[in-house]
Amino acid sequence: MSEKIYGVGVVGYGFMGKTHTYGYHSIPFFYSELPLNYVMKGVCVRREETIDAALKQGGFEFGTTRFEDLLERDDIDIIHVCTPNHLHRDQVIQAIEAGKHIYCDKPLGSSYADCEDMVKAIEAAPSDLVTQVALQYRFYPSTMRARQLMEEGFLGQLFSFRACYLHASNIDPNKPLKWKMDKAQGGGVLYDLGSHVLDLVNHLIGPFDSVLAETHTATKQRPNEQSGEMVDVEVDDMAIMLLRTQCGALGSVEASKIATGANDELRIEIHGEKGAMRLNLMDPNWLEVYDMRDDSAPIGGHRGFKKIETVSRYPEPGGAFPAPALNVGWLRSHVACLHNFLSAIAGKSEAHLTIPGAAELQRIMDAAYASADSGTWH
Repeated sequence: MSEKIYGVGVVGYGFMGKTHTYGYHSIPFFYSELPLNYVMKGVCVRREETIDAALKQGGFEFGTTRFEDLLERDDIDIIHVCTPNHLHRDQVIQAIEAGKHIYCDKPLGSSYADCEDMVKAIEAAPSDLVTQVALQYRFYPSTMRARQLMEEGFLGQLFSFRACYLHASNIDPNKPLKWKMDKAQGGGVLYDLGSHVLDLVNHLIGPFDSVLAETHTATKQRPNEQSGEMVDVEVDDMAIMLLRTQCGALGSVEASKIATGANDELRIEIHGEKGAMRLNLMDPNWLEVYDMRDDSAPIGGHRGFKKIETVSRYPEPGGAFPAPALNVGWLRSHVACLHNFLSAIAGKSEAHLTIPGAAELQRIMDAAYASADSGTWH
């Protein structure tokens, strides 16, 4: 491992800023060796009065309300963008131009046009600059095993898929209108939840070709978070998409925050000529597979869905702590996602999903919105 110590700067210290910071403090427990040496240098927050709490909790050396204070320092090599979606474009481009490695929360931007500008900035940047978007559902052992089986051709020719990501967080009509429900700030369920489920389908099956979509807003007005005044809601509570992939499979994807009874339910089912697989990340310790090559006689033989116990069986150098057989969770997937990013900076792995890859994902989401407006395939 190089002796260089990489300084880390985080802009935005809300829920996701804390999650990314947690990852740095947790990596030494979960991995037998660090991919590189790092130190938590700086955090940029919106209000002066929150700096002390961020310093104490995150272990940063300094805090600021000026993003430029992170970019101007030579001892900060990595920037985490954990701000609302509409701020990503300018902050990512500024970080690229400052020569920083970038780990950005999802979705990449508040429009495909935003993402195109980021990709152009990367194309003009040094080739050793590493970028990754925090699409951490790729980093559960169950989804990693699913990816391996897909690469091995376990399902053969793909026929169809169905996937959904369901929350119930927008059911209450009196829930205040915060930034994730504000179109001007890049809100909407398709960007928020759809980015995750579309990425996971894309990761397992391959690139999308076209989309037909419909969106729905259940509550048309909500109280403003600051004033309490009722204002119009301009973003979706639910989006349903039909998608064709470039390999010829046809399937459906749903993203919803009005799925009564759901907590954080991401489900995928894939059907092919040789078998099927399914997973539900509310029960993340298992990948279920069905193999048409199993005997079906006598009386069903050995054929049927089988549960592979992926639990916490991360590949080396992860997985030893706390134990491979223990259950896995949401925060652990974030730690694995971050570890992959740092390993890519160290030249030990490939970053995924990179900013150019996430821009293509955003193109599909914007095509879905265009389809919902026109009622036609895009």
